[in-house]
Amino acid sequence: MPNVAPPPRPAADERCPCLSGEVFGSCCGPLLAGDSVAPTAVRLMRSRYTAFAVGDVAYLSASWHPDTRPEDLELDDETRWVRLDILGTEGGGPFDRHGTVEFRASYRSDEERGVLHERSRFTREGGRWFYVDGEL
Repeated sequence: MPNVAPPPRPAADERCPCLSGEVFGSCCGPLLAGDSVAPTAVRLMRSRYTAFAVGDVAYLSASWHPDTRPEDLELDDETRWVRLDILGTEGGGPFDRHGTVEFRASYRSDEERGVLHERSRFTREGGRWFYVDGEL
């Protein structure tokens, strides 16, 4: 099958892929650009979903905790991430050190449609949140 390029990043005034209700320029855009850091675990989760949706491997690697980050991260160019639903959080606030975010992320490809349901663990070090791992 031919490789399909990931969708382009939304314009600053377009809806953010994470479906927060905000526009990309005031939601995940500044995080992906490195202009700010996620204040909470759920904001990091939303920005990581957006990074998957737009194919931003560099952001995904940078936001993954060094102890659990894979050496190589390759995204499936044919997978289109179409919806994120945050189901719940534990901790993960601006003054917490650890947090958990449960979510469902819907995807499509030419071959299938599906949902990834995960409880992701996050940790905050040096004022930055990092994705640690998750349970499917």
